Amino acid sequence: MARIASEQPRKQRKARYTAPSHVRTKFLNAPLSDALKEQYKKKTLRVVKGDTVKVTRGDFAGSEGVVDGVDTAKSKIIVHGVSSTKADGTEVPRAIDPSNVQLTKLKLDDKRRVAKLGEA
Repeated sequence: MARIASEQPRKQRKARYTAPSHVRTKFLNAPLSDALKEQYKKKTLRVVKGDTVKVTRGDFAGSEGVVDGVDTAKSKIIVHGVSSTKADGTEVPRAIDPSNVQLTKLKLDDKRRVAKLGEA
């Protein structure tokens, strides 16, 4: 996560909510599974659309799915199969914080992402 100088919670929240987009992308890191940690020698990696993740916290803990979308403005991700039912019966996707998931399979179509993983 990006370093925030103050210890005060209100200033930490303000820094997080008003952060520019290039800093906000660092809030979208998720821990890697044990196998991926050994392979790439990294603990966390930014989540992208197409990655496979396992939910580790919350109501959907244990469920696994592909990332359908990444919301950089809210620092949340949408996982396939994780949804809530509205009062009228319709299913809506439920946004999850990236810290509450674990990356199990990476989408390696992006050459820059593969190069960054190779540096480690």
